[in-house]
Amino acid sequence: MLPIHEQMRIIAKGAAEIINPEELQRKLHDAAGKGRPLTVKLGLDPTAPDLHLGHAVVLRKIRQMQELGHRAVIILGDFTAMIGDPSGKSKTRKQLTHEETLRNAATYKEQLFRILMPERTEIRFNSEWLSGLNLAAVLELAGKTTVARILERDDFKSRFSANLTIGLHELFYPLMQSYDSVAIQADIEMGGTDQRFNILMGRDIQKHYGQESQVALFMPILEGTDGVEKMSKSLGNSIGINEDPRVMFEKIMAIPDSLIIRYFELCTDLHPDEVDLYRERLDNGENPRDIKACLAHEIVRLYHGRQAADAAREYFNTVYRDREPPKDMVDLDVSPFTDDQGNTDLVRILVKSGFAPSSSEARRLILQGGVRLNAEKVNQFRIPVRDGDILQAGRKHFTRLCKPDRTC
Repeated sequence: MLPIHEQMRIIAKGAAEIINPEELQRKLHDAAGKGRPLTVKLGLDPTAPDLHLGHAVVLRKIRQMQELGHRAVIILGDFTAMIGDPSGKSKTRKQLTHEETLRNAATYKEQLFRILMPERTEIRFNSEWLSGLNLAAVLELAGKTTVARILERDDFKSRFSANLTIGLHELFYPLMQSYDSVAIQADIEMGGTDQRFNILMGRDIQKHYGQESQVALFMPILEGTDGVEKMSKSLGNSIGINEDPRVMFEKIMAIPDSLIIRYFELCTDLHPDEVDLYRERLDNGENPRDIKACLAHEIVRLYHGRQAADAAREYFNTVYRDREPPKDMVDLDVSPFTDDQGNTDLVRILVKSGFAPSSSEARRLILQGGVRLNAEKVNQFRIPVRDGDILQAGRKHFTRLCKPDRTC
């Protein structure tokens, strides 16, 4: 294992808050002395199985701790998901069925190992212990806190003040998440800043059950490509970890310059010293576009490998920086789209190629100047083409047109 001070630097990189650093340092010392890894807990309700970089912020931090020799216990909340995490919600969430949670959990597990080390990861379902609690055990757990404490949560407090409905079952959510920490004897619990109340309650509940309190490590919420809103698929500002490497590279290049270092800290596994070097390069006046290209390459490499990252960078440089056609264009036989007079139907080609979702959208794209043939704008729906002509739609869609007498 690395020296404790080095572990602390790596663990603290990008963290919003650690409660508390002294406890974490002591736990690291104790673990090193006993030759055992720390148990790092992350609870996930399997309700949104398509992971993006915002979801991955906490997972990347856990991966960094795994590389330091520690172990992760990922708790998929098949039991708690039937309640639904009320964090930040202004109304009671729809309860999922057990079958729905298991179906989502299977998708989650596939994606988790895109980031985490399987040999240092244990995946558990909290129904394993929560479903076995009898009424006496539930009442004992409920007796570890008070209604006043539960109503300190901002979402419950605001709903209570506004006379909005709060389901009695919702009040048990933070208690059950806390009991997860007891069940696995967590040393550290990870989460976003929106999980602050739940994780801090876990520290209290562990003490009531005679355990040492877990360290709470909160990671910040990642802004999306717009640089303003929380990354969210519904807001259209997300970068999926399963997205095509070229798309991922392009989206990262679109983030505001002000977020470059934040993305280095939260979306990569680079050592703090390496991040500091990029910060210095920016401070010394280097073009942010070049630093951002390094960031995009590093993130794509993490999820798709170096070869795919190299290819994505080359494609971006060719199409977006140099404004040239890509070298790996797909050929398209135009014979099915060419009439007896030799005119080719560009509308049908655009739809067939997937460059436009419909004929009406294809026509609109042409009329607005978004279609080029050999770099020249076209404004007609039918035109004659030559073998080898390059058709471009928008900034990133290209195809090479083949005449009927040529084998594509």
